[in-house]
Amino acid sequence: MEMMPYHPTLDETTNDEPGALALPTLGLDGPAPGAATSAPDWRQAVPVLVGPGLTLREVRHEDAAALFTHLTTEEVARFISPPPADVAGFERFIAWSRRQRAEGKHLVFAVVPEGQTTPVGMFQVRLLDAAQHLAEWGFVLGSAYWGTGLFVAGARLVLDFVFGVLGLRRLEARAAVPNGRGNGALRKLGAVCEAVLSQSFERHGERLDQALWTLRPETWWARARRDTGTVH
Repeated sequence: MEMMPYHPTLDETTNDEPGALALPTLGLDGPAPGAATSAPDWRQAVPVLVGPGLTLREVRHEDAAALFTHLTTEEVARFISPPPADVAGFERFIAWSRRQRAEGKHLVFAVVPEGQTTPVGMFQVRLLDAAQHLAEWGFVLGSAYWGTGLFVAGARLVLDFVFGVLGLRRLEARAAVPNGRGNGALRKLGAVCEAVLSQSFERHGERLDQALWTLRPETWWARARRDTGTVH
């Protein structure tokens, strides 16, 4: 799986945008079965989320080498913003992400498969508008783990968290139109394609159209309840 909403340039890792976004902790329309309804302040630390076959946790300095290995292959990086070019770049990204989290702007979850200690991918949530409870998300997973169910399990944890704990009302994602895997994953989760953004993504000198996908809490809770068999 390969799709990310945002990652900083090297300059941005030392010059963060001013103004934190502070979303209140509340739920909308009730959580899906098993969803978290309360948690320590995520600005202090990204919560640890555990699901079938994996754990999501905050990225750590020592994760840099593993992330570089899994996320910089050509097939993975094809449709994402250029990843850091070396391990040191991932270390800077991790330090930046922790500062952004402390300011209430951005969360990065490392994807750690069961039985392992190092991550093979990431989920990002970038908070866009506090008043509107709006955020953007994205994900990237090493190609060896595509088709294993790891993405779906991790996405469910993230969506339960952002809708049940952060209280988001709208979650957006962008995926390059040729990225069939990323677009298919969003559709499978119940996201709706609202628009196609003409030539809005550039990679290797080529400009590509992007699909703008949205997901709302009522849609997610209905799908989550259906998937767990609690609503027929």
